[in-house]
Amino acid sequence: MVILTRWRGQSLTLSTKPNCLTLSLQSGKETRVFSFDGEGRFWTGMVQNISYRRGLDGKIVAKWQEEGSTQRGRRWLSKEESARLQESARQVCEDLLNDIQDGRLTLNPALDERGWAFLRRAVEFTPQRYRQDVVRYHAVYRPVGILPPDQYMAVVLQAAEGCSFNTCTFCNFYRDRPFRIKKPDEFREHMKAVREFLGEGLSLRRTIFLGDANALVIPMPRLVELMEAVHEQFDVEHLGGIYAFLDGFSAEKKTPEDYARLRELGLRRVYIGMESGNDALLRFLKKPGTAGDVVQAVQAIKRGGVAVGIILLLGAGGHQFAQQHVTDSIRTLQAMPLDADDLIYFSELVEGEGMEYTRDAFQAHLHPLTPEERIAQGEAIEQALSFSEDTGTPHISRYDIREFVY
Repeated sequence: MVILTRWRGQSLTLSTKPNCLTLSLQSGKETRVFSFDGEGRFWTGMVQNISYRRGLDGKIVAKWQEEGSTQRGRRWLSKEESARLQESARQVCEDLLNDIQDGRLTLNPALDERGWAFLRRAVEFTPQRYRQDVVRYHAVYRPVGILPPDQYMAVVLQAAEGCSFNTCTFCNFYRDRPFRIKKPDEFREHMKAVREFLGEGLSLRRTIFLGDANALVIPMPRLVELMEAVHEQFDVEHLGGIYAFLDGFSAEKKTPEDYARLRELGLRRVYIGMESGNDALLRFLKKPGTAGDVVQAVQAIKRGGVAVGIILLLGAGGHQFAQQHVTDSIRTLQAMPLDADDLIYFSELVEGEGMEYTRDAFQAHLHPLTPEERIAQGEAIEQALSFSEDTGTPHISRYDIREFVY
């Protein structure tokens, strides 16, 4: 339902969908947009051409387009800024609700039952409730390190915690915890807690993501048991299926028949951080396995009827590895049976203080690529790829880990 009206000297668009409530207010050139999930949580917004996205952990990232540049600016709000933004959005809902109830505003058409429920829940999400919600999140989840961009709105179910090898020098997401596979009863309790935490906000979630870093390394008997447990508590088909990470090195341990069985249980796509097709660079990155291992893994996954998402790391190895990184990555991608169901992500290397890669690159006297050179590296790979007209072309896009929010 979409309602258009005037309210307090502004144009108001009130949109209610089965999974969210959105208010858009326009006064002159100023536009404010606030969206809330079915539980009443603020989750996206836009104020003064700056867009905001709130994660379930309470953190909010702000993004904007740099003037005169193709680059996008971004930063994480402080706790105080996040609280002010959330309260501003909640206050708009409260003022709107009061004016409707007091007869100062008449909506035509009137809000339906779902719209009333969503609006009231948004009003009830007070600053104290937001603080309590963050505490609940941390009781339900270990930190969700990273997800593929198309899975940011998934229901994350942590069948395992951490990463089974955890050696990659460019990744710090799982350094703080050992790899651990949950027992079936523990996993069921975790899923129950996730359902209760999300509440009516579950309707906003589009898929199920089986975490953490490479959950599909779990041995088949246990993995089947855990995925069957998912079906006990979630409508997997309605939610759009199950998705997960897997490293190419471990993937060879599962056969096409294994993947066919996992597809029967709802697995729809496997994401593999290939990073590069150049084996020397993979060794420098301390990435287990070879580019050939990834090709074999993709072949097995595809023969099992499951799609893949391949992730390449732009800028890795600096100028010294640049040409072979591009050439060998093209060769490796072309060796895979990719089609229109698959994805290729280009993710720029993001260096940080204390990161092992930064130390190794300095010691090896590697000359880093500029952001523009990294983008050009991705363009060079993309332009050299060719795919069958019969099976179609994979979707290719950017993957900026600095914008990840769950």
